[in-house]
Amino acid sequence: MCGIVAYIGHKPAKELLIEGLKRLEYRGYDSAGLALMNGDLQIVKAVGRVANLEAKVAKTKNLHAHMGMAHTRWATHGGVTEPNAHPHTDDKRKICLVHNGIIENYATLKKVLSERGRTFHTETDTEVLATLIGELYEGDIEQAVQAALREVTGAYAIVVWCSDEPETFIAARKGGPLMVGIGNGEYIVASDPSAIVAHTTQAFALEDYNVVKITRDGFRTSTIDNKSVSPKVMQLEMDLEETELGAFEHYMRKEIFEQPNALRTTFRGRIDLNEGRIVLGGVAKFAKELVKARRFTLTAQGTALHAAMIGEYLLEDLAKVPAECEYASEFRYRNPIIEENAVVVAVSQSGETADTLAALQEAKDRGALALGVVNVVGSTIARETDAGVYLRVGPEIGVASTKAFTGQVAVLTMLALYMARRKFMSPYESAQLMRELEKVPDHIERALQADSHIKSVVEKHCAKENWLFLGRGYNYPVALEGALKLKEISYIHAEGMPAAEMKHGPIALINDGMPCVFIANKGRQYDKVMNNIEEVRSRGGHIIAIATEGDDAIRDLANDVIFVPDVPEPLSPMVTVIPLQLMAYHAAVIRGHDVDKPRNLAKSVTVE
Repeated sequence: MCGIVAYIGHKPAKELLIEGLKRLEYRGYDSAGLALMNGDLQIVKAVGRVANLEAKVAKTKNLHAHMGMAHTRWATHGGVTEPNAHPHTDDKRKICLVHNGIIENYATLKKVLSERGRTFHTETDTEVLATLIGELYEGDIEQAVQAALREVTGAYAIVVWCSDEPETFIAARKGGPLMVGIGNGEYIVASDPSAIVAHTTQAFALEDYNVVKITRDGFRTSTIDNKSVSPKVMQLEMDLEETELGAFEHYMRKEIFEQPNALRTTFRGRIDLNEGRIVLGGVAKFAKELVKARRFTLTAQGTALHAAMIGEYLLEDLAKVPAECEYASEFRYRNPIIEENAVVVAVSQSGETADTLAALQEAKDRGALALGVVNVVGSTIARETDAGVYLRVGPEIGVASTKAFTGQVAVLTMLALYMARRKFMSPYESAQLMRELEKVPDHIERALQADSHIKSVVEKHCAKENWLFLGRGYNYPVALEGALKLKEISYIHAEGMPAAEMKHGPIALINDGMPCVFIANKGRQYDKVMNNIEEVRSRGGHIIAIATEGDDAIRDLANDVIFVPDVPEPLSPMVTVIPLQLMAYHAAVIRGHDVDKPRNLAKSVTVE
């Protein structure tokens, strides 16, 4: 959620900050603002898109500086208004601050500060933090920030400036991602590496409770208790071209069609057909512990949760190890039983999902071996886990996840095969399935060829406001994912469920012409799905079937059929999900919605 960019150096800050905000637009936001420091403090804010801020900045005179900060806000405390947009100052305009996260005890702090005569002009928790820092300032902004952060509870990623020390930035983080890019006599602080890589590839990520003091001459990193720490500088590997639209109209469409090559990259070097083994260097150190594991718990939110649910099926079916999938937001607040030799797998695209990170930390505290399945190198979950596997699918800009989902399923499939080969599966059996796994990108390419047909199907039904998505076995989580995609970007109400559950109540919803999407590919429960289709069809539902190529019988039952290649059942979710992603995309476009920036959503949910 939200985006932070701050710069100090020798380049014009205004253009650099606007460019950085544009690269962070995918994160989800509803207003934007920037502050420039050039003797005086100049702040410009706008509701809506970064383009609105850019237009306003263009009309503002004398915005020339080599130091500044900028922010895209996703409203939590207070409505979507210019006053509530960031950056914020204290009531004396001495402190200027941008902030991602939530200060949970802001109301108490505000009351105390008000009693001391401080005044407030917005509804935000961020203004309270700026005022607290101003109240504690006694000539050293670094010490004031450290002292303030010792008083707050909640999550924060902040950049702070003080008018009394105008050539200094302070940045700090707990819970929200924040990186510092190191250039030649310049520094860029950002919540995402995509805002950094155009200027430098050397960067370090702040750890929780870390504070960094930055001037043009260098930086110092410490804890909020003022203990010095040494950050680990890394080489950013992101290819800037991967974040560009190219010939595509939307990032989501680009990322849907990138999936074949993205998965080829995911598989590269990890499938050893000669030995019949999966090679996962990120978990090799813990191979024995994984084989001895008594239970796997997969935890995630949103789309990643649906991938994790498929992972549960894969681990039990292929590796014969007990597994369960949990909402991270529920896992973290109940009293979970973590047995001896337990493994917890945190699944996340960004590696910064707040609930998933908290669930992971809870499991680690209880003695579990922690694995991460994430896309972003150097992210918090990647750093906090004992071991893990990167997706390698490249940056995902569209808010509605597509290639990260198939990447997560691909990695969990490899993890299940990695376990299976070490527990009981013969090299021959393993190599057979691995050969089929290598073919999945080709099958996805074939499934993508149905794009125009899928669009024509959607055109007939996208005015309908209620849809059902139904599947069984491995494709029950795919039904959930299909419904989520449609909800996220087209704003159509959609429900996903196991096909057998439909007649235990939800069948009452079905009326004449209601679109009902069945994932009806060949598999162990194919005949059962056919029976479920009959039940819906007899009640007037309009059947849209995702079926296996060559299945002529289904034409007699379905109103519309979208065919996908024949794939072994454990691998089918990576293929059957493709038509559902395209259905959601076309529905959103036809209904005139912003596909890449759906309302109220953020790419990375870094707050509760």
